[in-house]
Amino acid sequence: MSTSTRYSRRLLGSVFGLALALGAAAAHAETPNNVLVVAQSIDDAVSFDPAEGFELTTVQSFNNIYQRLVQSNREDGTKIEPALAASWESGSDGKSLTFALADAKFASGNPVRPEDVVFSLTRAVKLNKSPAFILNELGWTADNVDAAVTKVDDKHVKLTWSADVGSGFALSLLTAPIASIVDEQTVAAQAKDNDFGNGWLKTNSAGSGAFAISAYTPHEALVLEANANSSDKPKLESVIIRNVPDVSSRRLLVEQGDADIARGLAADQIDALKDKSGIKVLSVPSARTDYILLNTKANETLGKPAFWEAARYLVDYNGIAKDLLRGQSNVHQAFLPVGFPGALTDTPFKLDVEKAKKVLADAGIKTPFKVEFIVFNDQPFLSIAQSLQSTFAKAGIELDIQPGVASDIYARGRSGKFEMTLRYWIPDYFDPHSNASAFAINRDNSTNTAAKYAGWVIPELTDETLAAVKEQDAAKRVALYQDLQKKIQTSSPFVFMLQGNDQVVLSDKVKNYAQGLNADQVYYDKVEK
Repeated sequence: MSTSTRYSRRLLGSVFGLALALGAAAAHAETPNNVLVVAQSIDDAVSFDPAEGFELTTVQSFNNIYQRLVQSNREDGTKIEPALAASWESGSDGKSLTFALADAKFASGNPVRPEDVVFSLTRAVKLNKSPAFILNELGWTADNVDAAVTKVDDKHVKLTWSADVGSGFALSLLTAPIASIVDEQTVAAQAKDNDFGNGWLKTNSAGSGAFAISAYTPHEALVLEANANSSDKPKLESVIIRNVPDVSSRRLLVEQGDADIARGLAADQIDALKDKSGIKVLSVPSARTDYILLNTKANETLGKPAFWEAARYLVDYNGIAKDLLRGQSNVHQAFLPVGFPGALTDTPFKLDVEKAKKVLADAGIKTPFKVEFIVFNDQPFLSIAQSLQSTFAKAGIELDIQPGVASDIYARGRSGKFEMTLRYWIPDYFDPHSNASAFAINRDNSTNTAAKYAGWVIPELTDETLAAVKEQDAAKRVALYQDLQKKIQTSSPFVFMLQGNDQVVLSDKVKNYAQGLNADQVYYDKVEK
């Protein structure tokens, strides 16, 4: 039995409790050289099926477990590179792509075939889970996707679409995690009740990436083992991602050598570690945007545009970014993050309690009143929520903070069982439409978008958003997305506040860790110690 396997089993056997890890300071238990231990919260994880997983923990895992036909460049996400596809050709009609597959194997040892591509993309559409709207952008539905994704021969697969978009945009969509290719033979054998193997893939993997899921215990740990069949052999034998909900405990783990990487530390803990021997702090620009989501259907008050406007003046943007988070986020008030074409950088709103009170009074909204505020039981969300609670109270709005496990908070948000919540949005691919489709599309509540979760039906904005994605002139397209941002910035049930700047704490033994602008761009394959 290898050292890493023994270490993995020891951690699993201890149920990942902190008692052993946080013992006497002198009792260090340094991780083996071929094992990477990451301390973070994984309470948000709902599913490790790439056709369903849509949370930070699962999205961060997918590039390590799965491959897609094409992928975003690690340094410049706007550049698209071959992955499982060795090459591709666009059809003369501008609405098709034919891919030639490279030689690759899944972790099972099965070769990657055109049949796997067909199975993966069609099952993702037919399952119709939260990220399905990404592939729906091509006009794919459960009724037509079988004809849209077809095998040409033993080395080629063809994709066609009805939507009025070009092949460049289609390639961008195919870099999203939902386009990951799964092993049909392995997954189909696990199918139950026509679920396309979804139940099994929630906690297992069937990919061709550098790692495979060895063990997963919800709210405890995810263990990845090196995929011996990967074309790009990882340097490590194992990656163990431990669930450590308490941020102070994460700091101690990395400080004492019981963890190699710690994520999601609070600003004061980051400050305490910056000059610590054996520790380094990596600051990575992030495309994550943090915003308030209001449920317009929860009650009459939350459905009023005047309340949305008042809320914009009850956020202490600078105080949260500069004093509370101290470098972990910057003030940002638009749905496109800096780094994407057309992103607005102006910040027209600031904390102005008197203006908020006037807006409420002019609209006949009587105060005081209470709003249920569901929040992830993790930092920095709790700290941000407390700041909002303080400033909203000054206008007579009592925010009833209700912390919960992230997976439960997600479920309540998607089912409309909330009044107000604090959310973050991560682009699914490097194109402005990735975010626009979430916040500016909801014709009739038939697609899983953030606008749907807000109960905000917007046929006119939907038409404008669909026109923007079709526009072929780059400058005109940027202008259309800027106009959409201004409209939603001014009046919508979304209050955009921040853009993230991820601070990751690493042991100085960790070499070649890579993380990009987008959340799925976390890479363990080249890490060594």
